[in-house]
Amino acid sequence: MTRIERLAALLEEPLLVAGPPYVLGGQANVRYLTGLQSSNAAVLVEPDATATLFADFRYAARGREVPGVTFVETARNLVPEIGELLAGKRVGFEEAHLPYAGYRALADAGAEPVPTSGLVESLRAVKDEPEIEIMRRASALSDEVFGVLAAERFSGRTEQELVWWIERSFREAGAEGVSFPAIVAAGETATSPHAVPGDQPIEEGVLVVVDAGCVLDGYCSDCTRTFAVGEISERLSEIYALCLEAQLAGLEAVQPGVHGKDADAAARTLIDHAGLGEAFGHGLGHGVGIQIHEAPSLRIESTDVLESGNVVSVEPGIYLPGEGGVRIEDLVLVSEGGCERLTKFSKELITVS
Repeated sequence: MTRIERLAALLEEPLLVAGPPYVLGGQANVRYLTGLQSSNAAVLVEPDATATLFADFRYAARGREVPGVTFVETARNLVPEIGELLAGKRVGFEEAHLPYAGYRALADAGAEPVPTSGLVESLRAVKDEPEIEIMRRASALSDEVFGVLAAERFSGRTEQELVWWIERSFREAGAEGVSFPAIVAAGETATSPHAVPGDQPIEEGVLVVVDAGCVLDGYCSDCTRTFAVGEISERLSEIYALCLEAQLAGLEAVQPGVHGKDADAAARTLIDHAGLGEAFGHGLGHGVGIQIHEAPSLRIESTDVLESGNVVSVEPGIYLPGEGGVRIEDLVLVSEGGCERLTKFSKELITVS
């Protein structure tokens, strides 16, 4: 079955997959269903699996080449025009991606918009073989860049300088770009999970968290490793060992049928028992695919259940102001009997100069 046919099987009424320009979730769903990459397109999927793709002049040439859909060129503000075509009909819309203004445009044009949630995302969460193969290649490219990075000098260079080195290296290795702005966080900077790299030289005796990924053929990779710059304290070595133990426990827990919150607990319990539970304030992981954050989630409040074909990150962290931070992350494929690590670069604590 095609992706549109799989979506149609879930529908009782037409579904408009759309989002305003540059709202990534809606446009990612359009790309997933049709292959069209744009900042302003929508696709209407009927329960009988017929589909109409809408886009403005800028994307019309490529839109007409999309197989299996009828293409309609619209004005740049496409939702009101689509609404006129749907006047008098019930139509589902993605409440997470179409803002209230889009809802009003549909209703004012005479359509009867009905909110839906997570239908396309549920399909995207389970990767097919072509998607999995792309993500294996993207992860292998990440391994390559991390391998070369481990031989680079850290001390005396700024976090921002190393960020630029990483992002340039991904592109030189063949990536389309980075899947998110790379993080290089040394010492105190590493005590913030989403740190902002600074312009001060990195000193010896600290841990440096490096979180980076690339985009290859439209799909993301995601990997985090923590390096020691020169000789570090016994305390920092112990924190690293604890984080690695928790990460391995998280990997062991990831398998089909496991609830996201239980996978999270497998790693979190170890950090809690060490008295550092408050220093692990984010979830264990998240789905990765066309977007760097997508379903399913692995965190305390998750209601997701893992399935074969999910690709998720497993990334516990420990963040201690005044001491430093550690995060260790792999991207893994959920498969029968457990999970397959897609990012395979060493997780032993590597000391850099």
